[in-house]
Formats: sequence, structure tokens, C-alpha cells
Amino acid sequence: MFLREEDLPLAARMRPRTLEEFVGQKQLLGEGKVLRRMIETDSVGSMIFWGPPGVGKTTLARIIANKTKASFIDFSAVTSGIKEIKQVMEQAEKNRRYGEKTILFVDEIHRFNKAQQDAFLPFVERGSIILIGATTENPSFEVNGALLSRCKVFVLQALKTDELVSLLQRALRDERGFGKQKVEIAPELVEAIAVFANGDARSALSTLEMAVLNGETHDGVTVVTRETIEQCTSKKSLLYDKKGEEHYNLISALHKSMRNSDPDAAVYWLARMLEAGEDPLYVARRITRFASEDIGLADPRALEVAVAAYQACHLIGMPECTVHLTEAAVYMSLAPKSNALYVAYESAKKDALTMLAEPVPLVIRNAPTKLMKELEYGKGYQYAHDTQDKLTDMQCLPDSLAGREYYRPTEEGLEARYGARLAEIKEWKKEHKK
Repeated sequence: MFLREEDLPLAARMRPRTLEEFVGQKQLLGEGKVLRRMIETDSVGSMIFWGPPGVGKTTLARIIANKTKASFIDFSAVTSGIKEIKQVMEQAEKNRRYGEKTILFVDEIHRFNKAQQDAFLPFVERGSIILIGATTENPSFEVNGALLSRCKVFVLQALKTDELVSLLQRALRDERGFGKQKVEIAPELVEAIAVFANGDARSALSTLEMAVLNGETHDGVTVVTRETIEQCTSKKSLLYDKKGEEHYNLISALHKSMRNSDPDAAVYWLARMLEAGEDPLYVARRITRFASEDIGLADPRALEVAVAAYQACHLIGMPECTVHLTEAAVYMSLAPKSNALYVAYESAKKDALTMLAEPVPLVIRNAPTKLMKELEYGKGYQYAHDTQDKLTDMQCLPDSLAGREYYRPTEEGLEARYGARLAEIKEWKKEHKK
């Protein structure tokens, strides 16, 4: 009640009040886009905003509140239960009887259990409320299907670096931000803060606020240095350049170090990425790709290790998951290497793209209908399990590709064993070819 606006956090003070001030989400709010038209014409229906933290879900709901002629109720799934829901619904029903619309905004709607979500359903169906939910979780899994079917889902994306830079620059100019004081901060440091925020506007503004508050003041001017920002972000150095090239340089360094069987270099580049704020799931995805592209059947367990590391990162996040990614990176570095699977697919892809009209041989087509059987679909099919050797000489490639070899196993690790097995299969087929 007695809190002054200047005492609020920077992110709260700089919260956009209009669509013109809103940053990002051009795919939804650009001129002529459906959500913008709905807001401007006051024809908003029940909807769910799905997106990562700090992209404007709550802000967008408040802008709708300012624009609409409806009564607006802000509701938190964290602090409210069935009792509070029923009280709000009763008020919304009264409003409806008097011809007034009610917009109910539910932040973190995924935190409601099924019974709580069910409590909204009859009121949404009757039109007593227009429900706007916000969630960071996939609504397909977290929101009641019946409720979800009555809501339009809008996917909000992480803000781009240039959008965050624009937001930070406005905070430095605007009187609601630091416009009333003189702040000196180099453009590249503003951009470094934007990159560090990783698409999160709230994080970007909070980091800027901390940096300004901890800046060095001389003759009424606050100077923000690189050292100040490094201290505020608990990073030794901000590693990504303004064009994001270093992002690709570092993942390339990790990939090539593992390929070169250098675990020390792999761990170093891994640490460089994670300590610079890289998404651990992105690193885990790249390691998973490496497991099949550069190791493959030379050590099939590499893929298991990579997938397990990804799941661990998803479950516990940073900073705990650093050790799981380290385990995966070291395993990939020490594992025997083979790119035979990668080469096989690329070779097959080339043929698939240049011979798109190749029909599936009749012998391996399925024949679920009488007509298909009459057309000889599946005629002559040989069921390998019915044979003594579990092998047949049936041709599975189109005639124009008969005999084509895509997978050529190496002698590395376990792939030597698979190569020997493949040689036996080919020799058997050669001997039994009709």
C-alpha cells in the first residue's frame, strides 16, 4: 500500500502498458496478426499463453485487461484452491447477469490439479468467464483436455537478442527505469546482458538493474564496466559475441574434441559453454547426435549414455547436471569411433531424393484388402522367422537399386562384430539366391 513505484524492481517498473510498448512476439502481435486484432477489437476469447519465463505472458494479459471493457481478475494457481475458484466464479456469474464480461487470468495454470481445472469448465462453457491461462509447460500434458479444447493456445517464443537489447536501451532512457540518472554502459555490454538473459526479459532487466546499482559513481555519473557485469552474473567472462558466432564455434570445438578422442579438451569446451549460460539441453542434444554420427555401432551404448544425460539435464537442470554432461562428453571421447551410420544415411538420402518415384516392390507390400491381394500385393513374401537360418533371399530394394550398399561397417570396436555378421548374411544370400 505504501510502496512507491521507484521502489519496485526494474522489471516491474518497465512492464509494458500497451501493445506499442510490448517487445517481441511479432508472429502473434504484428500488424494484422490474429491476436492483435482480437485485442484491438475487444473480441478476446478463452486462451492459453504457452512459453518460457520472461517472454510477456502476464504482461500480455494485463494489456488485454487495460484494453478490454470486461472486469479483470488476476488469479494465481500457486496460492489459490477450489474455495477461491468458486468465490471468483460466483462473482463472474453475477457480472454475466448484469451483462458484464469477466476475464480471469490464471498464472501458472499447469499447477492446478484436474479437479481445480474442472471447476472452471462449466463457467467457460456458459460464457461466465473468459479464461486466459499462462504456462511454461506443454498444455497438451498439463491442462485438462476438455478445458484445453475450449481455449485457443498461443505459443510465445523466447525473445531474440536484438529485442532484449531494445528493451534494455529503453530501460536506460525511460524515466520509469534509469532515465532520471546518468548511466554509462558500452553497447557491447548491453548486448552481453541480452545474450546472458537467454530470451528472458525479466532476467535481462534484473541483471541490468543489479549492474547499475553496483556500478561506480563519479560526479553524478554511474559507470557500468565489464567487471561489474561479470560479478553480477557470477561469470568469469561473457563468451558469446553479438552475432552469436562464438555459440557455434564452441559447440564445434566440443564436437571435434570428442571426435578426436580428447576428453580434456571436450570437458574444457563443455565448461566454457555451460558457464557462459548455454542451455544444457542444447548441449545434451548435440552429444546425443554425436553418439550415433561419430560412434554408432562401434559402441551402441554411447547412445544410451547420451540419452540418459539428456534426461538427467531435463530432470534436475543447472548447475547439478554439469556432471552428467561431463560423463557423457568423456564417454564419447573415449569410445571407438565410426561414422558408418552417418555415411549410410547420407548415401541413401541422395538416392531417395533423386529417385523419388521408386515404387515399393510388390513382394514387401502389405495386403489388408481383397483388391490388394488380387493386385498381387505381398505375393511371394518370405517370413524370415519361418526359416531355419532366419534369413531369406527376398529382394527388398527396388530393381533399379538392387545390390546397392549403403552401410559399410568399420573394424572399430563392436562394429567389427556387426561387420562380420553382415558379411555372413551377404554370403548366405549369395549362396541361396534363386
